[in-house]
Amino acid sequence: MTDFVAQSRSMQEAVAAALDVASSPTTVFLRGEHGTGKRRFARFIHAHSKAAARPFVEVSPTTFDVVQVEVQLQSAGTVLFDEIGALSQEHQAHLLRLLEAPHAARVIASTSEAPEKLVETGRLRSDLFYRLDVYPLRVPSLRERRDDLSRLAQVLSIKAAQRLGRPAPTLSSGAIIALEQADFPGNVRELENVLERALIRSRTPTIEAAALALAPPRIEGGLFPEGLPLDLSELERIAIAEALRRVNGNRTHAARLLGIGLRTLRQKLNGPSSRAPSSEAIGQPEAFS
Repeated sequence: MTDFVAQSRSMQEAVAAALDVASSPTTVFLRGEHGTGKRRFARFIHAHSKAAARPFVEVSPTTFDVVQVEVQLQSAGTVLFDEIGALSQEHQAHLLRLLEAPHAARVIASTSEAPEKLVETGRLRSDLFYRLDVYPLRVPSLRERRDDLSRLAQVLSIKAAQRLGRPAPTLSSGAIIALEQADFPGNVRELENVLERALIRSRTPTIEAAALALAPPRIEGGLFPEGLPLDLSELERIAIAEALRRVNGNRTHAARLLGIGLRTLRQKLNGPSSRAPSSEAIGQPEAFS
């Protein structure tokens, strides 16, 4: 599984499924949210297939040409039809006709939406769906593979540095904690963008949490829920308590997550006016360094 960062069980299962189908000419239907890496899975399947020496071709809804697709289905090793639900009804009819005829290439289709929903809403022909849905393979979202995030971030940051002509960076423990706590609706693609921007901002080979510039988590009803005090000292106390909770009471990690020094955190916790949160208040053991 060296082609992927796959320490999480969900990713290991997806890669194993891809390897299982790679040696056969079976049609594959890739499912997964935007930015999860469906194209990469398609290329992985092609690279491990018996047709790897022949071309890998991507066809998007905007580049679909009936004559060209007919040629590609006979000459390529694998043809990927990306975002199949966005293909016009006319082109879907043409594609179904081409797939019903003998063809040499393996066919892979992909969608970022549930194909059953696409069929239900009339955006995907049911007969085309059943023609494509021979071997469904779901690519997990980033939130389903949190065990991969630290290693994946390191790999992506090194690749970004290579593109920018920079030395290979390292991620501080604070940056890793911040990434692990963040929400990435854009999945791996969004993570890659965040790391490249952080690398540009960083003045040293180490990427710190502040350079990631991650947006605060969205809270329904506004940034501050009703009942949350607007007193700055009280908000600071709540932020410290939350940081300690997220890192199981480790003061060093909490300081990095808050973007302050360990000495400053200790002063805030131990000062006479700090009203430091107790271990009972945050539901964690006594904080330790």
